[in-house]
Amino acid sequence: MSEYPGSAPAPTAAPATPAVPEPRPATLRQRLAELRGPDVAPHPLDARALAALAANPGCGRRALLDGAGVDKTALAAALGSPAPFGQSQFAFMRGNAFEARVKADGGTELLRLLHERTGAGSPAPMPGQTRVPDLSAAGPEGRVARTALALREAAEAAGGSEAWTLLVHPLLALEVAGSPAYLEPDAVVVRPDGRWTVVEIKSFPMIDGSADPSKVGAAARQAAVYVLALERVAARVTGSRVDHSVLLVCPRDFSNLPTASVVDVRKQLSVTRRQLTRLTRIEDIAASLPDGASFDLERCSPAELTAAVDAVGAAYAPECLAACELAFHCRGQARSAGAVEALGRGVRGELGGLTTVGAVLAAARGESAPGAADDDPTVVALRRAAALRAEALEPVPGGPGSVPEGAVAGCR
Repeated sequence: MSEYPGSAPAPTAAPATPAVPEPRPATLRQRLAELRGPDVAPHPLDARALAALAANPGCGRRALLDGAGVDKTALAAALGSPAPFGQSQFAFMRGNAFEARVKADGGTELLRLLHERTGAGSPAPMPGQTRVPDLSAAGPEGRVARTALALREAAEAAGGSEAWTLLVHPLLALEVAGSPAYLEPDAVVVRPDGRWTVVEIKSFPMIDGSADPSKVGAAARQAAVYVLALERVAARVTGSRVDHSVLLVCPRDFSNLPTASVVDVRKQLSVTRRQLTRLTRIEDIAASLPDGASFDLERCSPAELTAAVDAVGAAYAPECLAACELAFHCRGQARSAGAVEALGRGVRGELGGLTTVGAVLAAARGESAPGAADDDPTVVALRRAAALRAEALEPVPGGPGSVPEGAVAGCR
């Protein structure tokens, strides 16, 4: 009712419409969890996986799947291309026995090898006087904290003394795409001068002082991941520094006796840093996926998983067969598309703009090939090679073993 008789009722103000907040963009971790499946725990990354990423930095498929924590072994099986590779039980037991021998007696033999290879100017480790701290703790976070504390204590003990410290299977953490990756090197040695050295123990032999270059390269990439994680800890400890050379311990010749070699991992360390930086921008790769794409193994059909995987670009090479669970699926794709990548990175680099086997064969036959002009050096070389091959295969007049006209066949 109005205040004065006969007056019109006062107009009622319309209720204010509540402002609808703009949707906030999902964080990277949320987006990766959606791709993996909201009820699926992330598959943990380890040093081998990060080393494989560094070996093939151009593969967006592996970068996204590893960043999202997708179990690639289960995914490959769901796609119908399981990866039948891995270490045999015999090799696993042999490796464990060799590692136990190297670390026996408080790591006496290991420290002797380290001092022999890199210990110039440092006091030799005395048997029985090496510190071997207990690194056991509850859960991975507890073990990471205990490792960091042991490294700090070792650095303090090393100052002005001759103390050596051996950390057996320490646990380090490295943030990858917003999630922690827990890494466990075989050993880390803290020297009296404050240097920290990563030790990699492998069961492949070192014959006449050298080992298989491909296996040494894989070990170097894996050790570089440990060095990178160790640098994060060393940055918080005064007076400590991490060696960019690691000690690789292997069986000598065909025996079970250990020998060692120093491996410089600066190149692998640089590549790993760049790749991990690239992993922090995998939201760009995830944003390119079609709506509804998911790698949820519990909810998606094989056809849906295949479509989601194929929507992410891959950089397949034959070397992937020894390092990636999805390699057989990617190889099948490369072969069906006639991609030259299936023949190896070296062949791919030599062929320039010719990206398919069909285009290469067409160029060699003298036909126009997509991706390269007729005067392209690659096309010219292919045609020259085809001409030389045809000339070499041209049948000899008279056939093999024929006697020229007018000649007399000799006795046989």
